[in-house]
Amino acid sequence: MSYENFPESEKSSHETEVKKNSGRNILTGILIIALLATWGYIIYDNNKKRQKEETLTSQIVSSDSAKNELQRELDDAALRLDALKTSNARADSLIQSKDKDVQELKNKIQSILNDKNATQAQLNEARRLIAQLKGNIDTYASEIESLKLQNTQLTEQNAMVTMQRDSVQRNLDSAGQLIQQKESIIDIGSTLHASNFKIVGIQEKNSGKEKETSKAKKVDKLRITFDIDENRITQSGPKDLFVAITAPDGRPVTVDALGSGKFLTREGIEKPFTKKVQINYVQGEKMPVTIEWSQNSDFQTGNYKIEIYNNGFKIGQGIVNFKKGGLFG
Repeated sequence: MSYENFPESEKSSHETEVKKNSGRNILTGILIIALLATWGYIIYDNNKKRQKEETLTSQIVSSDSAKNELQRELDDAALRLDALKTSNARADSLIQSKDKDVQELKNKIQSILNDKNATQAQLNEARRLIAQLKGNIDTYASEIESLKLQNTQLTEQNAMVTMQRDSVQRNLDSAGQLIQQKESIIDIGSTLHASNFKIVGIQEKNSGKEKETSKAKKVDKLRITFDIDENRITQSGPKDLFVAITAPDGRPVTVDALGSGKFLTREGIEKPFTKKVQINYVQGEKMPVTIEWSQNSDFQTGNYKIEIYNNGFKIGQGIVNFKKGGLFG
């Protein structure tokens, strides 16, 4: 066996170098470990941030999706409500009476949906309110159907009442026509009738005595006498007689100052009358009548026609002829 001997200084230097290299290796290892730990933390932190961002994004997307869905439900409910309003006038009145409640619900829901930071709890509240709104609309729709049914029943009842009314009206009209016919028959039947006409010219002398004359220039007045025949339909009481005198020249004799005027015939024709007289007739009795006519002008030669009217009908007539006077009158 052989031994080598090294100097003491060289041995010490070698040990020092080994120690330095060992310390450097340890420091390097520590730095590497620290670097790896830092990168690991950074990667971990980034992963957590990314996970948070992805979770937040997912929540935002989910919230937006829920809002969009709720908005669609609200819009559908509003459209259905508008359709109910326009479907029937009475339905519109019904919904308008409750419109305040409906509008408050819609405003609450829309306020939540317009909030960009709405929480899940708020979205759940919006969902509950939409369900309540839909329930109200269902109630209104049910009430509208009930109203429509009532309207149908009322329409049928009105139609029945109208038919009954028309039937009664027709019966009344028929009865009214019969009554009018009977009244017309009675009215016509109650018209008086004149007979036994006698018409003469009267000359009034200074002594007060009267003398019949047929000479026109001597006639001071006309005297018309006739009988009103008995009538069992005419009621007792005052009756108007219209005397219409036509002169020989064809003109009606009228003097307004002496009471002349016009009356309507049964045919609705306006006819002038010379004189109007009123008699007090007794039902079922014959009655003599005398009527006199004096005028403020001379009588003409020729035929005077005298017509008597009652109740619009001509009930009798007569003619008298006046001649010219002789040489000595």
